[in-house]
Amino acid sequence: MARKESDNQTVVTEFLLLGFKTRPELQIVLFVVFSTIYMATVFGNILIAAVVLTNHNLHKPMYFFLGNLSVSEICYSSVILPRTLVSFVRDYHGISFSGCFLQFYFFGSFACFECYLLSTMSFDRYLAICKPLSYVTIMNHRLCVQLSLVSWMIGFLASAFTTFLASHLTFCGPNEMDHFFCDYSPLLNLACSNTHQAETLMSVLGSVCTMPALLTTLASYVCIMRTILRIPSITGRRKAFSTCSSHLIVVTIFYGTLIIVYILPKGRRLNNLNKVFSIFYTVLPPMINPFIYSLRNREFQEALRKGTRKLASLRIFQEVQPKKNVLRL
Repeated sequence: MARKESDNQTVVTEFLLLGFKTRPELQIVLFVVFSTIYMATVFGNILIAAVVLTNHNLHKPMYFFLGNLSVSEICYSSVILPRTLVSFVRDYHGISFSGCFLQFYFFGSFACFECYLLSTMSFDRYLAICKPLSYVTIMNHRLCVQLSLVSWMIGFLASAFTTFLASHLTFCGPNEMDHFFCDYSPLLNLACSNTHQAETLMSVLGSVCTMPALLTTLASYVCIMRTILRIPSITGRRKAFSTCSSHLIVVTIFYGTLIIVYILPKGRRLNNLNKVFSIFYTVLPPMINPFIYSLRNREFQEALRKGTRKLASLRIFQEVQPKKNVLRL
């Protein structure tokens, strides 16, 4: 659990993620729920990415970013949920020092990437609704790729700095973390050294990840709402709002729960509440995003139906073809 560094100090070599260990009677139920969520997340996001990739009618900026979001959601969930599922069926809840900070790094990277990708998607919707005549010219394939790459780079670089700062703190015990994954606040609570400087720098880097993206998203939707309200017909307003309503729901869920978790006062009484809200921005959004985008998007639904029919016809053809060959013989 810890190795001795001096006569009166030990260095933590692993952390114990308590997770939901306080409710042992719910372990099997939680395992079933979380495994169902994980399977739905992976299947739903793979389906979206596959439909976007294979259907030429969906080779548009909005669906290009949606494909990127689906890939990040799969990675985002895979960083946290498999390790959490193992903890439900095993009595041992340890995670190595390096494993904890790897989880912290990749979780932060994908979370930061998602912030910037959601802001990019809101900017795309702003151009489509507020600047429709110049939309195709501005939002070309090259710009889409550049915006996506920049989002990925910001995510991985910002998280690298925060992980470096956190990993260089002194952890000399205790090593029990009352959370289900290695997150920012629980790690700082276990540090033995002075965390003020690291906490300040990490807060600044965290703000770099969230605030510009959030402000861009808010500014885009303010302009979108103003444009929609100027449309004279009710049908036109509904049509314009339907193109961005799915994204607005996703943004509200993601940022709403994220802000609540990091604004809530830190204390033992609120730990369980903190864990619950952490589920709402780490586990649930990757699962519900495919349903939100597919159920509220007719173009995507049509592409999915065509893909399903094509796959079914191909399967029938493969089953009938051998029978024809036998008859010829």
